[in-house]
Amino acid sequence: MTASRGFTLKLWLVVLLCVASPAIAAAPGAGPDAWTGDLTPLSASDWNRARAAHLLERAGFGGTPEEIDRLAAMTPDEAVRHLVYHKNVSNPLPEFDHSGVHDPGIEPFPPSRPAATKLAAENGEAIGVKVKPSGNRRIQPVVDRFFYWLRASMLESHRVAYWWGDRMLTTNCPLEEKMVLFWHGHFATSEDKVRDYRKMLKQNELFRDKGTGNFRDLLISVSQDPAMLAFLDAGVNVKGSPNENFAREIMELFTMGVGHYSENDIREAARAFTGWNFVDLKFVVRQDQHDQSSKTVLGQTGNFDGVQVIDIILAQPVTAEYIAGKMYRYFVREDLSPQLQAKLGDELRGANYEIAPFLYTMFLSRDFYAPPSVGTRIKPPTELVISTYKKMGLKEVPGVPDFNIVTATLGQRLLFPPTVAGWAQGKSWVTPGLLLARGNFVYDTVFPDINFVPPDRHPTDNYQIGSVADMLALGADVHTATQPPGRYTSSVSNSMVDRDEAFNTRLGSYRGWRMAIEKVKPIPRSTAQLDLSAMIRSADCNTAKQAVDYLLARFLSVPMDTKTRSALTAYLEGELGGSDLHQADSYMEEPLRGTLHLILSLPDYQLG
Repeated sequence: MTASRGFTLKLWLVVLLCVASPAIAAAPGAGPDAWTGDLTPLSASDWNRARAAHLLERAGFGGTPEEIDRLAAMTPDEAVRHLVYHKNVSNPLPEFDHSGVHDPGIEPFPPSRPAATKLAAENGEAIGVKVKPSGNRRIQPVVDRFFYWLRASMLESHRVAYWWGDRMLTTNCPLEEKMVLFWHGHFATSEDKVRDYRKMLKQNELFRDKGTGNFRDLLISVSQDPAMLAFLDAGVNVKGSPNENFAREIMELFTMGVGHYSENDIREAARAFTGWNFVDLKFVVRQDQHDQSSKTVLGQTGNFDGVQVIDIILAQPVTAEYIAGKMYRYFVREDLSPQLQAKLGDELRGANYEIAPFLYTMFLSRDFYAPPSVGTRIKPPTELVISTYKKMGLKEVPGVPDFNIVTATLGQRLLFPPTVAGWAQGKSWVTPGLLLARGNFVYDTVFPDINFVPPDRHPTDNYQIGSVADMLALGADVHTATQPPGRYTSSVSNSMVDRDEAFNTRLGSYRGWRMAIEKVKPIPRSTAQLDLSAMIRSADCNTAKQAVDYLLARFLSVPMDTKTRSALTAYLEGELGGSDLHQADSYMEEPLRGTLHLILSLPDYQLG
């Protein structure tokens, strides 16, 4: 998506709308100021449609008018229970459809291309591929195989992200997927380092299975999860030479936060986790690599293993406060007083770290519906994209624009968090450039690019694969074809000048891409099946003003000021050639799409 995309639609109006003053009225559904910080359950008499919409926005990905109406017809207790205790809700969603790109010979996958070629040179075989007995580039098949798996796993990870996006959009259990997204940011691991989509998928399914269960069970499972063990270098955490990566992150990011442990606590805890490793997709403990001697962690001494250290950490009062506070800041609001955080910690600790009862208390509380909590949260990229599709009434994530490119451009590429700390939140999502990108995403959805090129079928990277492919097709020898672009001048190859070498990295990268694309199933590339005309007709709108009012109510969580509302109406009337929708019935789709693009490009739309 380019920086200027979408600005052909009345540039002057877009600029006007983007600088419009934010609404100062309380968002629909906000209760009195006295509710702030009050964990008392909301009464049935205080329940209404606007609060049901707010609950769906935060405990899920927003809702269609029909979904909001169903929730509003319940009592607040019933509505919250329906979302939180979702395990018995019918939710027939397909499992991930593997392309079949993996085979056991790939395991254990070398940590780098040099490691793969070194292993091949020493053993005559690596990654399930033998070295050629003679001839040029004897180790080339191993290099090809190495790059094949890197490319295939990355492409399959993108398919996992699409599959997950479809689950978020179509699930009957929205909080289940919202918790998967939350834990993915909390226990952040990346395909860039794990380099095995199967491990990333397994972790994703772990979050789904235990995301609203017991935090102790979840924490132990994540600590023994192959994706996490690979990401935090478990293989080099051995007796006599402990690696502190995991011990540090489990204290700093996963349980207690900075300042509640010492460097010695980290060193001692690291010894307790020695020997924890994985074989393919299974957790193993290598007893010969585990330190059996005494350790002192957070004031306690004993011959601890990893699970015992986790229990010591969970016994610290600050742990419940840290986890409760992080969930609160994600689902309610970033402004959290120490007093309220202590109360929330007591709630989680009192529930024996059961997550569902804590979420139930939080979502049912008056504080959740207080003015500072409603219409004040900046939607993270994935939530923005999925909630937009949901409110558009889409039944699947479109392939145009590309879901992975959209979320990455907005700052959140699923399965590829930037660091073990996950993604930043809040205002970091809406810099001027990112706000423009959000408008471009909407434009590319309502006006799909007819020149769209599927990125999973046309790879580009630092090795300039397209250039290598072109040169080989023109008849260049391998040595010439894999030189930087611009050095090849003849259309006829002379194999006698081909360099004698053990392997060629650029050739391996090209072949790896080619083999991966042959095996990885393509992502479906349908455009958004959007019918705004039918939407407006079903809402019984007769005038341009009524259409604008309906779209604002359907898509926005905050009130719109009169000036901007009037400007949007004037824009739609100008595009329709009048205000009468019945007169414009046969051609109103394009004007409605232009209007929706403007609405969803507003700063107000970024709030939920």
